[in-house]
Amino acid sequence: MKRIIKKLINHFEGRQNKLFLIDSIGAIITAFTLFVIMRTFERYFGMPKTELTYLSLIAICFCIYSISCFLFLKKHWSTFLRIIAIANLLYCAFTIVLLFKYYSLLKTIGIIYFMSEIVIIIILSYVELKVANRKKDNKLLDN
Repeated sequence: MKRIIKKLINHFEGRQNKLFLIDSIGAIITAFTLFVIMRTFERYFGMPKTELTYLSLIAICFCIYSISCFLFLKKHWSTFLRIIAIANLLYCAFTIVLLFKYYSLLKTIGIIYFMSEIVIIIILSYVELKVANRKKDNKLLDN
């Protein structure tokens, strides 16, 4: 697993804009899953509709941010990459709080979905932070 993550970091070091694209695609898939699928089949997942709506709205905001960075950002990738990575980690923390709060209502499939999402987002955020830091380190060496 470490080797795969290291390869991802090396791959995206010169392609930071692609990380924004991946982040935006993931965010829109998350928003769709939460708002359309999980709200429709709430009884199978267990998370209340209100919380699913909040999570999906956050995901839409992240999607807009990331796709805007992908389309319009030409410089200073590192700062913007750090922002979305930290925002993603805060989203994970919020999701974990909701998992604890609604644990008694959650079904197994709901827990599996949210835990899987958290793992994927944490890996993506780690890669984003590492790429952002490498880019920053390279700028310091160039000066």
